Amino acid sequence: MKKLRKASSILLCLTLAATMLAACGSSKENAGASGTGTASTEGVKKEGFPIVDKPLTLKVMSQDAGVADWSTMPVMQEMEKLSGIKLEYQLSPIDSFETKKNLVFASGDLPDMFYAADLKSAEQVTYGSQGILIPLEKYIDEGYAPNIKKLFDENPDIRKSFTTPDGHIYALPFVDKAAVWYRGPMWYNGKFLKALNVTEPKTTEELYTFLKRVKEEDPNGNGKQDEIPLTSVKLDDLRMYFFGFWGMYNEGIYSDKEGKVHYPYQEEGYKGYLTFMNRLWKEELLDHDTFSQTPDQKKAKGENNQLALFNDYHSYFTLGGEPSSENPLMTPVKSEIEGSPVYGMHPGISARGTFAISSSNPSPEASMRWIDYLYSYDGATLFNQGPEGTLWKFKDKENRVKEWLPVPGGGDREEYRGKITPNYGILTPGINEPDVAKGLRTEFDEWIEQQNQEKLVPIGKAPFPNVYLTNEEQSEATALASDLDTYVKQMEAKFVTGQEPLENWDKYVAQVKKMGSDRLVELYQGAYDRWNTGQ
Repeated sequence: MKKLRKASSILLCLTLAATMLAACGSSKENAGASGTGTASTEGVKKEGFPIVDKPLTLKVMSQDAGVADWSTMPVMQEMEKLSGIKLEYQLSPIDSFETKKNLVFASGDLPDMFYAADLKSAEQVTYGSQGILIPLEKYIDEGYAPNIKKLFDENPDIRKSFTTPDGHIYALPFVDKAAVWYRGPMWYNGKFLKALNVTEPKTTEELYTFLKRVKEEDPNGNGKQDEIPLTSVKLDDLRMYFFGFWGMYNEGIYSDKEGKVHYPYQEEGYKGYLTFMNRLWKEELLDHDTFSQTPDQKKAKGENNQLALFNDYHSYFTLGGEPSSENPLMTPVKSEIEGSPVYGMHPGISARGTFAISSSNPSPEASMRWIDYLYSYDGATLFNQGPEGTLWKFKDKENRVKEWLPVPGGGDREEYRGKITPNYGILTPGINEPDVAKGLRTEFDEWIEQQNQEKLVPIGKAPFPNVYLTNEEQSEATALASDLDTYVKQMEAKFVTGQEPLENWDKYVAQVKKMGSDRLVELYQGAYDRWNTGQ
């Protein structure tokens, strides 16, 4: 988590490419507006603060990064003052939250709300159909969530991506329409490019030639042949990015531009990927520690200036030093596959539910008003950056331009942020829109956005929408995917290292199909078609 706690990373996550998401209304229009508001018959106001006429206490369950007591956090204290709703916290450490969540569902001793809930599609369908989680669309459409309603109306794909097969919405996503990366991309060592006097490769053959020159021409200038052209940790860090070179959008199920669903590990593009990686392995252009090293061991090679091409969230996480534009984001390269390269871009919404309301909740209307605030500019600002005057202030309030303040008591801003807001180190409900970090972006953040717009966005597409399978379909798909994943990853390592000759490709594909890959595609094609038609 240390890497993701870098301030520049958080700002990047808040401010990547130009967003498709419209601002969720001015402060006068959204739930952040103060004032009397209109009270509903239940004593819950549909507008303004406080939300409730009488004090209300709700139990909330969440995962917790463990930095500070939530009850002492300025953000939560401010939210209680605004809303009139007091929260009782049932928190679990991140690494044990999944177990605790399962126990809570099994016991029936439910909190009123689940926050940063990490609710898988199957959990939403199962616990929603059982009545444990309540449908949310009624409260959204009846005026208790104006920001969410506006978001859904302007982005209907988001609404249908969180509507289960029975027509209900049981959980809410985190929405970031500016997001580009699913995970950290590939980076070149800029010093190596400069030493070899080369521009970025544009084809797989040019990439091969560059990697070969790295091995043979001593670009780090130490007189030793210790350069490592390409490194990885079990191929898990580079697989998705490299798949795009052969026209595949994802390392799991994906749909192409025509809406046809694919399982990549039986595609001709995958054969091309394996052939290329095997070529690199045989000529020691792919690190022979790939299947045995740890991320820290990979990083040590980077800090020793041995790596030419590698994966990380940012290049300086591996190479050391400070953020800079010296090391370019890798331009995806073209292969023999028609239409390549492509890039599997972040879909702009979380794949899992981040918020839900249980059947034990005494006031779903108040709970929806409370969570709806996080989908407004004011709420996103509060929960991401804390109250005004703590870490930031407005430089130009009318145009929403902010500036950083010194960290109270000194120290790292991002670490201090973890003490004032629960939105730290966990995926939480709410939105990201560019205005939230307006004025706070660094030159490095601007450069990253430029790299994304130039190299990834033009060839990018979300690999697959957030679809729902029925309980029966989900059980079948989970079983098939589990067995297939184990087999294809074992075979990938064997093909790449030459333990299994590529002459056995047809035999391998026959085995994958025998294990149910076509049935897996059929299940997800059906779910995709339902999603696509809104049924």
